[in-house]
Amino acid sequence: MKIFSSADHSMTHSIPSPREFLASLFHAAVKAADPLTGIAAHLPEKPKGRTVVIGAGKGAAQMARALESLWDGPLEGVVVTRYGYAVDCERIEILEAAHPVPDENGLAASARLMAAAACRARALSTASW
Repeated sequence: MKIFSSADHSMTHSIPSPREFLASLFHAAVKAADPLTGIAAHLPEKPKGRTVVIGAGKGAAQMARALESLWDGPLEGVVVTRYGYAVDCERIEILEAAHPVPDENGLAASARLMAAAACRARALSTASW
């Protein structure tokens, strides 16, 4: 489809098909939702000591992995995510539990989060989401 963009009709611009347009919107939304893209601009300055990460939620594991790839200082912590949302991390422990009704793994995970939070007082910086 072509449209004229100026009053004298000397310039034309192509408008993508509805399918191409919707696909471009979809790809832009996926890119915007990528944790690596999302958190990179919002990281604090690196402290002189370690950083402890504490997190929970469906996106917590993906955000933890993104943080690991961006953070070059000492990093540790634990995040809890719903079954099926875990990803591999090297420095942050990823735990899975039931949602919305807690199960035994959820109870154990909450204990691990509390232990990690206790370490927070000794850390110079904490990233949490």
